[in-house]
Amino acid sequence: MAMNTRTEAGATGDVAIKVVQSLDAFTREEWEELEGTTRDSRRPYNPFVSYDFLKSLEESGCATRATGWLGQHLRLETAEGRLLGAVPCYLKSHSQGEYVFDHGWASAFERAGGRYYPKLQCSVPFTPATGPRLLVHRHAQEGPVRAALAEGLRMLTDQLGVSSAHVTFAETDDIDTLTRAGFLHRTDQQFHFFNEGYQSYEDFLAGLASRKRKALRKERRAACEAGIEIVWLTGRDLTEAVWDDFFAFYMDTGSRKWGRPYLNRYFFTLIGERMADDILLVMARRNGRYIAGAINFIGSDTLYGRNWGCIERHPFLHFEVCYHQAIEFAIERKLKRVEAGAQGEHKLARGYMPATTHSAHYLVHPGLRNAVADYLEQERREVAEVGEYLAHRGPFRKGG
Repeated sequence: MAMNTRTEAGATGDVAIKVVQSLDAFTREEWEELEGTTRDSRRPYNPFVSYDFLKSLEESGCATRATGWLGQHLRLETAEGRLLGAVPCYLKSHSQGEYVFDHGWASAFERAGGRYYPKLQCSVPFTPATGPRLLVHRHAQEGPVRAALAEGLRMLTDQLGVSSAHVTFAETDDIDTLTRAGFLHRTDQQFHFFNEGYQSYEDFLAGLASRKRKALRKERRAACEAGIEIVWLTGRDLTEAVWDDFFAFYMDTGSRKWGRPYLNRYFFTLIGERMADDILLVMARRNGRYIAGAINFIGSDTLYGRNWGCIERHPFLHFEVCYHQAIEFAIERKLKRVEAGAQGEHKLARGYMPATTHSAHYLVHPGLRNAVADYLEQERREVAEVGEYLAHRGPFRKGG
C-alpha cells in the first residue's frame, strides 16, 4: 500500500508513504540511518527501536500476524526511493502486550454497536519503555518528517477503515507532533531511577533519609542470606546455557501472571547473537546453579529493566536483582536513568521516583473520540496529582 502526501520533508518534490509488513522492506543500512536506532545517532540510542530488536521479534514469530501483530510499518521516502523516516506499526486484533490499557474504550465502543478491532498500534511489542516512534533520517528535517509520518498514520487508519491508531510510550517531540495532527494525549506513570551524578551506590544511599537508608541496607543483606551470589552477565557471557536458565525463569513468571508469555525461546537466541553488548542479565546463583534473573537492555544513557523470573523464592530477592543491582550498574556505567518497567509503587522506597509516560490516540468515530477526550482530560490531572503526591513521599532527604 502506498499513500501520497504533499508534505515537504527535507527533500525536493513530494514524498510518499509506503506501508510494509516486515522490516525486510528496509535494509539494515537504511534503518540505522534513523535517529535513535544506533549508538552513533545524535539522539540517545534506544535498543528497542534498533533493527536487531524489532527484526528478532518478527523472525522469532513473537510479533507476527499469527500472534495478532501484523506489521504495517510506515516508510516515508522520496520519489527516488530514499528513506526519510519510518514508524514501527502493527495492525492488531487485540490489546494484549501494550501496557497502555484501552480495554474499557473497546468495550464501550462495541456495546454501542461499533467495531474497535482491528486497530493500529505504533509501539515496540511487549515493551513498556519510552522511545522514539516517529523515526527520522539523520540527514532529514526533523519537524517536517515527523509531521508527514503523523499525517501518514491518520491516512492509513482511514484507508484501512479501522477504529483507531495508538502511539504508545512516545517521546515528547513525537507527542507534540501527534497532538498537532489531531491525536489525543494520554499520560500514565512509571517509576524511574535518576542518576544525580552518583559515584557509587553508597553515594546514592547517602542522599536518602536515615530510616530509608537503613531499611535498604537491611533488605539487601537479607536478599542474599541463603548463600546467594549475584552476577552480571553481558557480551560473551550470554551463552545458550545461560539463556536456557533465564528462559526457565521467564516462563515461570509468565505462566503465573498472565498464562502465556509473549516471548519464545528463539527470540532470546536471536538477541543473544545480535545484541549481546546491549544486554545485561543480572543473575542470582545458589549452590552452583542459577535460580533467578532479570534482563536489562543498555541504551546510550538509560538502562531498561524488562523481564524477571525465578525457580526459587527468597525474601527480597526480586528487589535485589531487579532494582538495587540496576542502580549499581547504572552508576558504574554513568547512565542517567533506569527505567524499571510498568507499574509498581513499591519501587518508590528503593529510589525510583514517579515519571510521566505519554501516548497519543487517533479515534475515528466522533462519539468515541469526544468521550475519550473528556476522560483523558480528567485522567491527566489525576496522573499529575498522584505523581506530585508520590514524589513528596520519596525516600530522599528533604532539602537534600
